[in-house]
Amino acid sequence: MIRTENNQECFVQLWLRLERTRCLLGGQYKRFCIRRVLKSWFGIEANDDFIWEVCSRCNQAGWDELPLPSLYPRKHRELLRAIVSVKLGISYYKIDLKALDSAYSIAFPKSTPLNVNKKNRHCQP
Repeated sequence: MIRTENNQECFVQLWLRLERTRCLLGGQYKRFCIRRVLKSWFGIEANDDFIWEVCSRCNQAGWDELPLPSLYPRKHRELLRAIVSVKLGISYYKIDLKALDSAYSIAFPKSTPLNVNKKNRHCQP
């Protein structure tokens, strides 16, 4: 069972577990998709309603193949955000994005830091 919280320590564990799950499913010649990840992580708790709720929150289809988390983190970021919001019963928008993004940098230190919500600041002369 996975302990889910809205903090950086939990997000680091989720990023690392996502990569381990990808390797495990690849070794079993199974598709690395949201549906398989949720079934692997939550077992019988991942029923169709749970999977549908997660997929609808992250705007992804359950059977679509997911790319590598270390190379294409955007879809995974939204997936982890949706999982935590469904498990905790909170709004998708109340997830701590700074903690989620910094957890990615901890889990994948050699990757480019993830900061989707960074605002462009224009220098004023």
